[in-house]
This record gives sequence, structure tokens and C-alpha cells, in this order.
Amino acid sequence: MFILKLLSRLPLAVLYLLTDVLYLIIYHIWRFRRGLSLTNLTNAFPDRTPVEIETIARQSYRSACHLIAEVLKGATMEAAELRQRVKITNLSLLEPWIKREQPVVLLASHHCNWEWLLQASCLDLGISVDAVYKPLRVAAIDRFMLEARSRFGGHPIPVKDFLMEVLKRRKGARIIALVADQTPLATEEKHWTRFLNQDTAFFVGADKIARILKSPVFFVGMRRSSRGHYEATLQLLAEPPYSRDGSDIIEKYARAAELHISAYPADWLWMYRKWKYRKPLYG
Repeated sequence: MFILKLLSRLPLAVLYLLTDVLYLIIYHIWRFRRGLSLTNLTNAFPDRTPVEIETIARQSYRSACHLIAEVLKGATMEAAELRQRVKITNLSLLEPWIKREQPVVLLASHHCNWEWLLQASCLDLGISVDAVYKPLRVAAIDRFMLEARSRFGGHPIPVKDFLMEVLKRRKGARIIALVADQTPLATEEKHWTRFLNQDTAFFVGADKIARILKSPVFFVGMRRSSRGHYEATLQLLAEPPYSRDGSDIIEKYARAAELHISAYPADWLWMYRKWKYRKPLYG
């Protein structure tokens, strides 16, 4: 914790220099998951040339390393600077629901800087933002991330407790935020669809929560305008009344996320093991 907090006090420009060195080590020397990233990109974009695939992979690793610098700085960055660096263009879309004291579900992906997006959402909305997270194995890093995510009123909730916490506080205006492109365990309930040219499994929790709470669901697409500066846009995916069953909300999310990632491929985590297992023949 001491080292992480000390690093967070460094100027962002210095942190970028450090993570530029980290990029060279990880991508060019260690070659960490480089083969996996190139395979994921080739499968997702079969029409791209090997040179184009390699270029996107390099940019993706550099962006991921810059993300480390930005997450560190997010633990100490002043609110005014964060507002300058993350612009959410159409938050007014949420106003009718918030005025009616209605929970709203926001679905993002591992694209650009989802950590700053959470903090900026807390600042701009001024209401509780409940964000599901998976506790990290290293306790000190986990505590550091929890403190950063909670700085401006965020309410991180462990994934194992998320549904219960949502049900406990189902009344009132608040945001329920999920990074929804993660992969469920093979034994968990899931929704299969074609995503980035591959059979892909998605969690169905966001769909269930929206139906239980009768909440609207928005996709949050984030793009990088320059290094350390982002713009996010909301897109309405679904709104009540909903049928009792189905997973059409997740399907709409998959389509929106796919379109956004295809438009800005270098800012997604291609080193992530998204395709861990195959779709069963009977599925």
C-alpha cells in the first residue's frame, strides 16, 4: 500500500514514462500473452493483414500499460482534473429515471479506462454508484483499488454479494455499474452469442438485475481523445416493461460492445482470456 500510494503522488507524465518502459519489457522482451493477443485479434478481424494485427496488438499493450499509470494516479487525482480528463457527453439521458427515483443499469466493457469512468460517473451524477468487482488476490492491491473506487462516492460490491446487495437497496435513484464483457465460469449460467467473429459466453446477471428492478439499461462507450483524455457516450439498450425471461438485454449489449470495440480496437484488452472454452455442441 505504501509503495502504491507513493507512486500515485508522482506526476502523471512521470508515471507514463515508467509505464512506457514497462510496455517495452512486457511486449517486446517478456512477450506476455503476446501469442494469445495476436490469435484473439486474428480471429476477431480475419480481414486484417498481419501487419495491421501486429500494430493493433502493440497499441493495445501500450494502452494497457498507460492504464496502469492512470489507475495509480486516480487514487490521488483532484476532482477538477478528473472531470477535465473524462467527459460523459449525454448524462442528461438518465435524468428522467433519476427524478423518478428509479435505479439505472450501466454496462461498460474493458475498453479505455473503466476505472476513471467509474470515478467520473460518481462526480457527475452525485448519486450512489454501485459497481460490481472481483476481489484481487493480492490484499494490498485490492485495498488500494477499493479506496480509489470509493473516493468520490462509489460503492464497490464484491461479485458474490452483488445480487443480494442490489435486492436489499432496490428502491431509490442509484446507478448499478458493471463491466459486462467478462467470461463466466464454464459451470455458471451464461448467454452464448457470436461476438467478434467467435462463439462467446456472457454473464446473464445484468439481464436478471434489470428485470428484477425494472431498470433501464444503457451501454457506455468510451473512446480515447488523446493520451489521458477520454469521452464516454451513453446508448439506451433496453427499458421496461420487460418479459419475465430471456437474455435479449445481454444480446443487445454484445452487439453494442462489438461495434464499439471494432471501431476502436487498440483500446480493448486483447491479452484477456475472453475465449476460455468452446461452446458446447448442444448449446
